[in-house]
Amino acid sequence: MPVPTPSAPARSVSEAVHRRRWVVLGVLMLSLLIVVLDNSILNVAVKTISTPAPTGLGSTQSELEWAINSYTLVFAGLLFASGLLGDRFGRKKSLLFGLVVFGTGSALAAFSGSPGELIAFRAVMGLGGAFVMPATLAVLMNVFERDEQPKAIGIWAGGVGLAIAIGPITGGVLLEHFWWGSIFLVNVPVVLLALGLMVWLVPESRDPAPGRIDVVGVLLSVLGLVLLVYGIIRGGEQASFTEAGVLVPVVAGLAVLTAFVLYEKRSDHPALDVSYFRKPVFSAAVAAIALVFFALMGVTFFSAFYLQSVRGYSALDSGLLLLPLALAQMVFAPRARLAVERFGARTVCATGMAAVALGLGAFAFFDADTPVWVLCLVFLVQGAGMAHIMPPVTVAIMQELPREKAGSGSAINNTFRQVGGALGVAVLGSVLSAVYRGEMESHLGALPAGVRTTAGESLEATLAVAEKLGADALIAPAHQAFLDAMHVTAWASAGVAAVGAVVVAVFLPGRTAPPGTPPRPATDQQDHPQPAHR
Repeated sequence: MPVPTPSAPARSVSEAVHRRRWVVLGVLMLSLLIVVLDNSILNVAVKTISTPAPTGLGSTQSELEWAINSYTLVFAGLLFASGLLGDRFGRKKSLLFGLVVFGTGSALAAFSGSPGELIAFRAVMGLGGAFVMPATLAVLMNVFERDEQPKAIGIWAGGVGLAIAIGPITGGVLLEHFWWGSIFLVNVPVVLLALGLMVWLVPESRDPAPGRIDVVGVLLSVLGLVLLVYGIIRGGEQASFTEAGVLVPVVAGLAVLTAFVLYEKRSDHPALDVSYFRKPVFSAAVAAIALVFFALMGVTFFSAFYLQSVRGYSALDSGLLLLPLALAQMVFAPRARLAVERFGARTVCATGMAAVALGLGAFAFFDADTPVWVLCLVFLVQGAGMAHIMPPVTVAIMQELPREKAGSGSAINNTFRQVGGALGVAVLGSVLSAVYRGEMESHLGALPAGVRTTAGESLEATLAVAEKLGADALIAPAHQAFLDAMHVTAWASAGVAAVGAVVVAVFLPGRTAPPGTPPRPATDQQDHPQPAHR
């Protein structure tokens, strides 16, 4: 074992773990890849699954939505609880349990015999994913020293971006050569490989003094998140947040989460130390994650319809157009720490949010003939912006918490991201739907009364009715109505991202260095750890 120099700082990670830390990160990335990838891969298969057997399952629109939403509901509802359990019983155990459940759910989903079975098995996958995702970041925080954590988190964040982008590409390739169930079955060998490597390489870690388990707090968090996310999902489906079926679960969820916070403030063994939210840096970082995913997931939702239904690209081609976004995240996310060292988290994150707002706002100027290179450039800008937001704000969240609470910190990070994304799809999807219906209303008068409401619900519904009835005159107005609705939604998305830019510009720290530290030459910055921002 090499003898450290007298000036070397004491390590909090054992030498054996320190030596294999980058290999461990690779195993964590493999686990993260399949969970995040599966969240986007189903979107390209919905048309195939809706086809009658034997090609698909003959799923209705509502059943298809719940095949996606059952995963989101369970995943988001259990993220916080799973992080707490990982801290208490072991993050490696949490990862292994989550992967086994996720792999089992994937195999069952691949051979679903009905839409109901697919919805149920997707919920099982969500249960597994809820234990995997926060544990990957928690393990990362416990195998890397503080000075290397920003670099490792940058690679972790780049992997998330890569998975989001390659999901549609992978799904498109599989559907061209195999049956619809292959998009789930492909997870199984990856899970088996990840399990073997994890047992061999990943060290166990847990909170050494977890105290009594806060049963009431855990149950309140699960109930509140499930109710809130369910109401958000229903609001997106109904394109309205004023109906009782939407308002009741949303209000109930917010009430339960308020009770959770009040209970935690008075508990002598809280599941969540709410005092962390009194720290401006911590709260601003959490808000930034929620806002950027609110904006980004909303625009991702309508960009799929724009590319496939208006522009006529296949699912695979649409996925390939997202490659600039993925490549930008892969290239810039691991290097974001260098920009933070030089300019400070405030400047870097505010600039990143401004880039995301610029990319989202660009959709307000897209039409049916916008050149492909412009689309690629916009996705590149969005990816570069995201790459300079996610690593710094994740570092800010994780380094504000003690190492033994890494699971809780990761769960908070992922919960706000998931809820923000679900809210973005629901709210911005509702804006899109309302504008589209308003513009199409005057064009549907010639249709039979029984199909007018259905035809006006969405672009896909209009095109389906036009094809069925031979009403080709509806196609051009439908495309234009969608473009107009997309432009309004793009401005709303850009506005949300701009709010995020203001939040991080006000509350995140600027460039700081330890007292007495001489200025470092720019050429040598990459060899120095990121200073702690407190």
